[in-house]
Amino acid sequence: MRSYKVTLSLLLMNLFIAFLGIGLVIPVMPTLMNELGITGTVVGYLTAAFAIAQLICSPFAGKAADKFGRKIMIVIGLFLFGFSEFLFGLGKVIEVLFVSRILGGISAAFIMPAVTAFIADITTKETRPKALGYMSAAISTGFIIGPGIGGFLADFGTRVPFYFAGALGTVAGILSILLLTEPQRLEEETSLSMEKGGMKRIFAPMYFIPLVLIFIASFGLAAFESFFSLFVDHKFQFTPTDIAIVITGGAIVGAIGQVVLFDRLTRIWGEIKLIRYCLVISAVLVFLMTVVSSYFAILLVTFIVFIGFDLFRPAVTSYLSNIAGNEQGFIGGMNSMFTSLANIFGPIIGGMLFDVNVNYPYYFATVVLIIGIGLTLLWKKPAPVKQKALV
Repeated sequence: MRSYKVTLSLLLMNLFIAFLGIGLVIPVMPTLMNELGITGTVVGYLTAAFAIAQLICSPFAGKAADKFGRKIMIVIGLFLFGFSEFLFGLGKVIEVLFVSRILGGISAAFIMPAVTAFIADITTKETRPKALGYMSAAISTGFIIGPGIGGFLADFGTRVPFYFAGALGTVAGILSILLLTEPQRLEEETSLSMEKGGMKRIFAPMYFIPLVLIFIASFGLAAFESFFSLFVDHKFQFTPTDIAIVITGGAIVGAIGQVVLFDRLTRIWGEIKLIRYCLVISAVLVFLMTVVSSYFAILLVTFIVFIGFDLFRPAVTSYLSNIAGNEQGFIGGMNSMFTSLANIFGPIIGGMLFDVNVNYPYYFATVVLIIGIGLTLLWKKPAPVKQKALV
């Protein structure tokens, strides 16, 4: 049991570090924009480059994890992540920064499927949903807290956050070499739905709406967070430290809200109603960001909006785990794919809109979240046992 806990903790830490790299760049973007003379559209593409590379490489990296082993892919991914962060810190032209973000996306593609498969190998059907929930929380926390860490470290220099992340990835790679042992694989766990034309399963009613909602909520979070630093810099002249305080505070409040409220609210409302209310809260607060003007109001809105996003992710993950049965691997991959797609389109569309008007990314994200609310009104919980018996 102790070995299992150490292994799972290290795997979750590796995921946290990988997704930390997505958000780390956000608070220093206003400074980099001024240094390099780039537009909001270019910032959007730079943010999306990570997710695009991850999305393209993930299927190949997943097959490689089956062929060459989980541990080797995780270790290579972590060292590649470390190198990409050092490269971003050293980069003085936009082309180098794009190469860095692409390498970062490839590293996440190496790490994510290998960690997912590793967790599937070391868990049972009973313990797997809980472990996958922890995995989802590690990803969300890394993405949310990254800007906070980046903002605090930026006080010591614009490039310091990236040197810190590079060192962190390198240390995690060394720890993985020393502490991880290649897991034994069970034959029943290696036959994934994806290999049997499982992509069509996306459109099954039991999966389609929650997967679309994952895209919508992740899009809203990506659009909100990716341009938060530019938004408050342009409108309120926030410093990197101000940005770090707001986002880190929001991340902490969101995490506490998740721990304190999630189980209780799930028992009271069930996952579908909780997801609906989270989207309502998120839509209202994302819109309010365009209206508020005082520092305290920005602080309050940001803190509460993260509670909505943080309660949404475990609710939809729990729902999918409960209905997926023996398709846990498939649905975990689809969860990751739809999140990556949102992390691509959110920053790109947000960047284009930002160049027109600083408020437009938030208006658009609000509309997308409202569409999600409408979808939850059409959503009915399936009878999973009967449906799985027909597959």
